[in-house]
Order: sequence, then structure tokens, then C-alpha cells
Amino acid sequence: MPRLQEPAMADPRAVSITLSDSDRATLTNWIRRRSTAQGLAMRARIVLACAEPGATNLAVAAKLGVSNLTVGKWRRRFADQGVAGLVDAPRPGAPRTLLDEQIERVVSTTLETLPKGATHWSTRRLAAELGMSQTAVSRIWRAFALAPHRSETFKLSTDPQFVDKVRDIVGLYLNPPDRALVLCVDEKPSIQALEDTAPAIPMRPGQLERHTHDYLRHGTTDLFAALDIKAGTVIGEVHRRHRSLEFRHFLATVEQATPPELELHLVLDNSSIHKTPLVQRWLVRHPRVQLHFTPTSASWLNLVECWFSLLTARQLRRGRFCSTRALEYAIRAYIAEHNAHAKPFVWTRTADEILASVASFCKRISNSHH
Repeated sequence: MPRLQEPAMADPRAVSITLSDSDRATLTNWIRRRSTAQGLAMRARIVLACAEPGATNLAVAAKLGVSNLTVGKWRRRFADQGVAGLVDAPRPGAPRTLLDEQIERVVSTTLETLPKGATHWSTRRLAAELGMSQTAVSRIWRAFALAPHRSETFKLSTDPQFVDKVRDIVGLYLNPPDRALVLCVDEKPSIQALEDTAPAIPMRPGQLERHTHDYLRHGTTDLFAALDIKAGTVIGEVHRRHRSLEFRHFLATVEQATPPELELHLVLDNSSIHKTPLVQRWLVRHPRVQLHFTPTSASWLNLVECWFSLLTARQLRRGRFCSTRALEYAIRAYIAEHNAHAKPFVWTRTADEILASVASFCKRISNSHH
């Protein structure tokens, strides 16, 4: 046990500590060992610093970046109980009932096997299979972020120019050319004007807004949009049809709505209406407009898709429209409101990071059956 001495004159509340060789070795080992908890390592540093001649609580606190009260607490604890006093006491509560072997069985069974006559495990079925409670299986699934009842889809681009197109478009986002605008262009086709067959029941405390399950169709409209990633504003135009003629008309709208002294770099997908002779002839007459195509099956590279998702969530999904004209009016109103409070759309990942991520994913799925 440490030997108590008279309090230091510089701080009458600070108990002076003298360390034995064994205590010093234990504290030093705690600090150097990587597996030591950070809290325990800090307590060891505090005690070692307090053992220095003339060390006051205030000086130790300033040196280690902790409070004066923290230094005093662990200084007194060590003086009373020695090294054992620095270790956390057992926490209250019921003892652990799940063994490591049980947890391993739940995880391995979930990941490596399938139940008979089903595509995935449920908590009840797995609990019955392993002789455990459903609550225990649910807790283990949550702890390991396992969700057998859910699945997602993926699609990889097979574009032979995938790498070049990624570098081209990401380069526009991260380092746009001088005296130029980068606009992300796409269409949202066949937006339906839907109307409930009965008036909606408004939301009230304890009850969600309710709509009828069936609805009336009043036609569709197509939205053409160009997102300025630097300003965050959108140029939008609605048409009743989705052809190269309407797309050329929209290009003219974009060209007229932007400063004539700036080049226009348009990021868009590989839709057939973007590459017709009609569009090509228009581009020849307007050389300041340059098109940059995303790789096939890589619409996530076009930032206007993010804006489309906002439009859908905030206006279209729960919107009810008695006519296509009402739908188009709502879309224009949303664009005007968005532009009044526009914020830039910021792309953060570099082309190298994207390509490395895709390569890692391809390697993972190529080895998934071995």
C-alpha cells in the first residue's frame, strides 16, 4: 500500500503520494498497453504525475488537460485504496445471461444458413431453431445490425468508358472551368396528376392525415430540369410529351436563361432523345453548349436526381391535383420557391475514391460464392 505523508504546503488538500516500484510498474504498463481503457490510462497518468515532488492538483490538471476536481478524486482514491482503487467498480444490474457461444450461433446461423421453405430467418423461427427467446435473438440482431427481412438492389455500369466519364463529370463538379456554368440536366417523365375519390381527412393529434386508397387519374406531364450546382437554382420546363423536339426546346430555354458570355457544360444521361440529329444540329449552331454524358446505369452521378427526390418528397408524393394544369402549376410554384431559397449542391467524393469504392464492391461480389 502507498505510504501517506504530510500534505504538501502548496496545496493543503492534496495528499502526497509515494509510489512503490511495483505500483509504478503497474501504472506505466497501463499507460503503454493499447488495450487499456482510456479512462484507466488517464487515472494512471494522474497518479504518476501526482507522485512527482511538489506536484499540486492544479499543476497536474493543467499538465494533463483535466479538471482540478478529477485530479483530487483519483489522488485520494489511490491514497486510500492503492492501484485497485483506480479500477472501475462492477456496475449494478442483473448478471449477463447470454453466453458468447449463443451469440456466435445466432450470428452464424443468420448469415450462413436458410430456414426450410423460406428465403430468410425471422426472430421467432430462429429462436425456436436455437432454443432461445425471441427477445434475445432481436437484441443480437440489433447489436450486429442484422436485418434478414430487408434487402436492397444494386446495378453496376457496363459502360466501357466508365472510368473516363466518371473522371470527366467529377472533375466538372470539383473543379469547374473558368467562365463557365455546370448544369445537371434530366427529365422526370410521366408525372401523374392524381386526385382522391373523396376529400382527405386532415391530420389531428393522435391521427395521421388520411387519403382514399383509390384515386382518379387526370393525365401526366413531363418535367425537364437543369440544376446549377454552384447556385443551387433550377431552370424547369413542363411538356405534355417527351421527345427530342421538347428536349431541343428546353435546351433553347436554358441557353437563353444563362449569361451569354459563359460556356455551358451540361451533365446528362444517355437517353436517346439527347443524341438525335435534331439535337446535334442545334448544338452545332450553339457551340458554347457542351454535353457530358454519365456512364450507363450511373444516374447517381447526376446531381439533378437529388433535386428530383426533393421535389417528389415535398410536393408530388402526397400532392393531389384535379388536372394536369394544376399539377404543372404546383411544379412551377415549387421551382420558384426553391430558387428563392436556393443553396449549392456540393459534391464531395473524388473520382479516385469513387473508382476505388466500385472496385472494392466488384471484388466483394465476385468472391461472394466462394
